Amino acid sequence: MHDRVPDEGTAVARLNLKAIEERVAPLGGRDSYDREFIFELLLAYGKPQGNVTRLRNGSLSVAEDPATEVAQKNVVYFKETTGDPLAVIDELKTSPAVVRYRTRFVIVTDYDELLAVDTKTGENLMIPIRDIDQHFAFFLPWAGMEKAQYVAESHADVKAAERMGKLFDELLAANPGLMEGTHGRHALNVFFTRLLFCFFAEDTGIFTQSQFVNAVGSHTQADGSDVHDFLAALFTALDTEDPADKPNHLAAFPYVNGRLFTMSAGLDVPTFTKAARDRLIELGTLNWSEINPDIFGSMFQAIVSPGKRSDLGQHYTSVPNILKTIEPLFLDGIREQLDAGFDNVKKLEALLDRISAIKVFDPACGSGNFLVIAYKELRKVEHAILERLAELDPRHQVLFAESKINIENFYGIEIDDFAVEVAILSLWIAKHQMNTEFKEKFRVSIPLIPLKETGQVRQGNALTVDWRLACPNKGSGEIYLLGNPPYLGSRNQSAEHKRELAQISARYKSLDYVSGWVIKGAEYIRGTTAQLAFVTTNSISQGEQVALLWPDVLQDDLEISYAYTSFSWSNKAKGGAGVTCIVFGLRAKSGNPKYIYTDEIQHRVSRINPYLADGPDIWLSRRSSPLGKGMPRLGYGSMPNDGGNLILSDHERLALIAKAPEAASYIKGYCGADEFIKGKTRWCLVISDQEVADAILIPEVQRRLEGVRAHRSRSTEKSTKALAAHPNRFYYFAHKPSDSIIVPSISSERRTYVPIGYVGPEVVGSNKALVMYDTSYWAFALVTSLMHMTWMRSVSGRLESSYQYSNTIVYNNFPIPALTDAMKEQLTVAALRVLDVREYHCEKTLAELYDPDLMPDDLRQAHAEVDALVDSIYSKRDYETDEQRLSDLFAMYEAMTAAEAAKAPTKKTRGARK
Repeated sequence: MHDRVPDEGTAVARLNLKAIEERVAPLGGRDSYDREFIFELLLAYGKPQGNVTRLRNGSLSVAEDPATEVAQKNVVYFKETTGDPLAVIDELKTSPAVVRYRTRFVIVTDYDELLAVDTKTGENLMIPIRDIDQHFAFFLPWAGMEKAQYVAESHADVKAAERMGKLFDELLAANPGLMEGTHGRHALNVFFTRLLFCFFAEDTGIFTQSQFVNAVGSHTQADGSDVHDFLAALFTALDTEDPADKPNHLAAFPYVNGRLFTMSAGLDVPTFTKAARDRLIELGTLNWSEINPDIFGSMFQAIVSPGKRSDLGQHYTSVPNILKTIEPLFLDGIREQLDAGFDNVKKLEALLDRISAIKVFDPACGSGNFLVIAYKELRKVEHAILERLAELDPRHQVLFAESKINIENFYGIEIDDFAVEVAILSLWIAKHQMNTEFKEKFRVSIPLIPLKETGQVRQGNALTVDWRLACPNKGSGEIYLLGNPPYLGSRNQSAEHKRELAQISARYKSLDYVSGWVIKGAEYIRGTTAQLAFVTTNSISQGEQVALLWPDVLQDDLEISYAYTSFSWSNKAKGGAGVTCIVFGLRAKSGNPKYIYTDEIQHRVSRINPYLADGPDIWLSRRSSPLGKGMPRLGYGSMPNDGGNLILSDHERLALIAKAPEAASYIKGYCGADEFIKGKTRWCLVISDQEVADAILIPEVQRRLEGVRAHRSRSTEKSTKALAAHPNRFYYFAHKPSDSIIVPSISSERRTYVPIGYVGPEVVGSNKALVMYDTSYWAFALVTSLMHMTWMRSVSGRLESSYQYSNTIVYNNFPIPALTDAMKEQLTVAALRVLDVREYHCEKTLAELYDPDLMPDDLRQAHAEVDALVDSIYSKRDYETDEQRLSDLFAMYEAMTAAEAAKAPTKKTRGARK
């Protein structure tokens, strides 16, 4: 049973987009507005009437100034003002109160203008208040419709990266062979890292305004011939501490340190042309002050990586997706501690000491975006603590002139040497940006240079290096391991990838590549207080991978602390990546709360298993027969292995019968998943051994059988080659002369129900589908029910994003209660209703009928009746969520397999459990 967390931020009525638009519409276009506006707005998004009433009378509000403010934890901080709304919101959005209460939306209005900030995504809204109906989508998270994507970069970031790419191309053209050796490529990568720092420095006060680009323009020839010499001298000056040791024209440039500009061997500046010089100066005219290091590094890396230019910005991890690891892993707990100690100086000082000692480690850090966001979020908490300390006791007004959050506490491993440099640079940029915020709040300047910290990012292959050397974890306090390791399904791995997995264990070579990080991560935190959170593809929590991976990961001492169930991974970059992902946390077993997040709704649960459901630690292995008592067997259909010779199209069938009508007796329908769902028709020759002599008298049949013989004779597979002597036979023939149920082995993830149904005895089910003979309508009702679909979505494998239904994993392991004859009769009636409605819509294909946007209402209702009936068989309570169904299913599976094992203690049970 899932208990909804008592969080006012998630207790909302579920409304669709159209309903919200209609509910917000009356708020627009009014002649005047008052304080009642905010309450009406919350109600429009489905906030409970009782909560809004309590907010209105002040019993729920956490506002510091109830006369002008309305505030609800996690939801909104609303402030009326007679002053400048822009100035008020700039102050309010980073105030300790907003940080303390994790306010999602900050709203300020003078009842003419309305300004709002989404604190999770950083998006801003500035409109006349009377236009609120035209911007209703901004506040959709209040209704549980989280914004699917967040683009952290401004257009300037993309433009800058694209122009960097043009400069890169010019330099390659001017320096033939530069990228051929590893030293040349590394040198060019480092050169671009230095350029990025200079552009950022001159727009953010590290250098004087436009100091770098003006120097290039003033001290080099227009043809670019001396740019090489000038930049080499400049980089040396930036690495020289004493101004007296620099050339006069470069003496004004500061000392940077941090090894960034050290002119070591092999790191020479490339030769420039006029075009390259022009590109360099053009880049300097952009405003680099707002560059977002959390995503620009990923785009910048694509610029200098051959073959990746078309993927510019495609695979960076968006801020909300990064926060799905950081917030439940440690940030939410820190904010709760801030809340609990908000009025206690000693508790706030203790929290400050705690966060200053936290270590964050990303063993697949790329260009550092997870490290950057973690660093920024900890700095924001630090600023909130300092502001509150100053409010409680003026003597605390900035006790130190340096942040206690040190980038030396941020560790990473990355295989690409350039990405390592970009990650270090990104942390420097993030530090400077937070130092700027520090100065704005406390009027104390923390200079970035000379650089004293370089971070702990090292180059190496994370699957072959010792993580304990990269980030020591014995007796080292609070460590959080996080990241987005590389995916690579088993079929897409190179031989080297498989060797790397095999070094961890020979059993892992068939797993997805990301599994290596999960296994090593579990070993890294085992026996320590460290915790882990990774973004991965959902494949490792489905199908056969669960049984191969998770027993070694969890063993007896680790548990899944939280999980985001499958969500679509995408961003607004060109050709945005489309992957289905999960997020999960690992820690030592404890009694601490555990949470499952589904559709952005948080559920507190008692346990989380590897299928990311509230259930025992179970991993399903292949099972040869159904666990459910009395269920018909489900197996693969018939496989011809014939080179296409036994299969006929509509045209070929008609042509054959026209020439030889007697051939009709050898022809049956042939149906796989594609034909069944899309209403296509194909045919096959089914010729018994006794009929061969007559059948080959038909020339076309004889030709086709000879084609089968030739195809099988060429095979290197012994069993196929042996069957060449019997070309009339299917390689595997499962057909029975009875009605059968077809279960597509592949089905779109968009569908609520896999289209399952009947075919007659004259149709042979192909090996591209699963077929159930000896059928019964009550069994059809069970497998087409939402209960079974929920089980399938949780435990099945995937083929790309589609469900991959398996008889041995999904069907045979499906737990079914004991059914009385009365129950079976009720199921039969409900099943026939579904089939009758389908027949009524016989002009439509199953693909059309089961498209969630096109499904007829009467078919939807028929399925709802099946679902309610099947649910009632499993539980006397009404299920509110699929998570509740899964919890009961896994509990039942555990009980049934335990009883099965008790009856046959010497027989190994297929389904393993802990």
